Amino acid sequence: MHLLNLGILAHVDAGKTSLTERLLHTAGVIDEIGSVDDGSTRTDTLALERQRGITIKSAVVSFPLDGVTVNLIDTPGHPDFIAEVERVLGVLDGAVLVVSAVEGVQAQTRVLMRTLRRLRIPTLVFVNKIDRRGAQDEAVLRSMARRLTRSVVPMGRAAGLGTRDARFVPGLGQAALDVLADHDDELLSAYVENVENAENAVSSDRLRAALAERTRQALVHPVYFGSAITGAGVPELITGIERLLPPAGGDPDGPLSGTVFKVERGPVGEKVAYARIFSGTLRTRDRILFGAGPEEGKVTAVSVFDHGTDAREEGVAAGRIARLWGLGGIRTGDKIWGSPRAGAAEGGGVPSAAYEHHFAPPTLETVVVPGRDVDRRSLHVALTQLAEQDPLIDVRHDAVRREASVSLYGEVQKEVIQATLADEYGLDVTFRETTTICVERPAGTGTAVEYNKRDPNPFLATVGLRVDPAPVGSGVDFRLEVELGAMPYAFFKAVEDTVRETLDQGLHGWRVTDCAVTMTHSGYSPRQSHAHQGFDKSMSSTGADFRGLTPLVLVEALRRAGTRVYEPMHRFRLEAPADTLGALLPVLARLGAVPQTTATHGSGCVLEGVVPAARVHALEQRLPGLTRGEGELESAFDHYAAVTRGTVPQRPRTDHNPLNRKEYLLNVTHRVGG
Repeated sequence: MHLLNLGILAHVDAGKTSLTERLLHTAGVIDEIGSVDDGSTRTDTLALERQRGITIKSAVVSFPLDGVTVNLIDTPGHPDFIAEVERVLGVLDGAVLVVSAVEGVQAQTRVLMRTLRRLRIPTLVFVNKIDRRGAQDEAVLRSMARRLTRSVVPMGRAAGLGTRDARFVPGLGQAALDVLADHDDELLSAYVENVENAENAVSSDRLRAALAERTRQALVHPVYFGSAITGAGVPELITGIERLLPPAGGDPDGPLSGTVFKVERGPVGEKVAYARIFSGTLRTRDRILFGAGPEEGKVTAVSVFDHGTDAREEGVAAGRIARLWGLGGIRTGDKIWGSPRAGAAEGGGVPSAAYEHHFAPPTLETVVVPGRDVDRRSLHVALTQLAEQDPLIDVRHDAVRREASVSLYGEVQKEVIQATLADEYGLDVTFRETTTICVERPAGTGTAVEYNKRDPNPFLATVGLRVDPAPVGSGVDFRLEVELGAMPYAFFKAVEDTVRETLDQGLHGWRVTDCAVTMTHSGYSPRQSHAHQGFDKSMSSTGADFRGLTPLVLVEALRRAGTRVYEPMHRFRLEAPADTLGALLPVLARLGAVPQTTATHGSGCVLEGVVPAARVHALEQRLPGLTRGEGELESAFDHYAAVTRGTVPQRPRTDHNPLNRKEYLLNVTHRVGG
């Protein structure tokens, strides 16, 4: 029996949690099917999930099929929780994308399929709710071929649509052969030679073999119709999961390698990490490395998912998902690998990247306002723990204003954070108005240097830095133009770490990105030995000197380079009745949206273009009135564009403000430099 780590993905309310319940019931893991409306589902365990009827956190449950043990991961469907989906994608062997037969292809469906295809994750499609009034099959297939991918292979047809007796009738027909022939030369030859009788020219065994091969290569996507509520089509979907999706790979005897995709807190506040093991075997009491630092930790307990629950085991082998205890510094997205000794001896090495984002970062933020009786220290701890579980929730603490702000994907996420703080931590908070997160990029090249023991530098350190623009999307690159052996490595590390920290707030307060920072000058004061006094520590450099001086030098280099502020832009696709175009275009112009293509299809039209992220919510609110309630909008982050009109947006600083030398030195050294 092989393993399969399977993700269930969908637009919100398409029925993916209901499908999870049906799969667990069919596999014999649960006796009764839970209800999303009643809050009785197995995977929606948070009180807030049960109250709202939506999935907020990913959940893992295991069940056996005839030839495969499935670790099924139920993911959120609401776009505000896309970060949860992102973390799951990196640990999947295959996926089931759920589409509603009533609503059809929705905005989030398109986002998910684009990502699944880009990552080449083998994916089956389950068209759910065929028993509901308004359900369609052929129209949904056409919509999927037009808006998702042409490579959808219907595995049969739906009968009795829109009734309680709706069912799935399996069978590969001409449409399957048409799609598969595009990806298989042998089938294409048979197809071309027997155009009039192509179905009979290819045996069903040959067709199914080609289907399995191309599905596992993520080139085609089999489509099943059914209902998670009635169970229609689910047995056929299970057969597809067993036969068409690839098993988990990995050598249990190889060097340890894995990825943490979720972190939660246990009953007494301890961290519990959910990890997929890609290679090797991890055992209780093993010492491992994790994170970008890296940090070293000892695994104190391991539990492995099996038959609807998880049970303590001595270890977990490649291909499986486990919960790990004992790693106090672990964060969501961390890679894990063997100890330094094991890595050197067995070739384990450091994973190439700490974490790769598949979705755009959040482009909104809000300030958390504590209630009258809320202890600010407790709020700080609670927000820090939320950020540990979700690294894309960036928490900024302003020590001067005694405020904290959090980054967001949308308003629903803000409501969930508020409810989580109230329910799990007993903290009553509200939020200020949501604002857009911009970035800064260098406009040119700037250099600055301050020398050890030369006024006005009060620090025992020499630091020289040059800031250069770098290609868009490259992030921050730190380089050396001085000899690495010119001073202790710890001082170089202090400079690099402080550079990256300081760039979180540029000249206008936004994170500075897409730049190269080069250290051009270095120097320090070594310890001086005196015959009667030993070492004079007051006259020797420390890491604090380099951490204190670096922000002053860096912001001066940034001043000389100059920075430009860029705002996030969303790519949008808007479908509306063609006769509403005249009303739509002026509103789009006032909102700063730029339509790039306009196409008319019968009585409808499709506009595609870009719009400032700050205006998306306003467009969503105006759309129903402008389109008689028939308009459909989907949008996603696309790029950052320079702010060229109006006042350049500023963000309040939360650091010691190295832009004001006098204020900075008072805060850092309690003395004033020149």
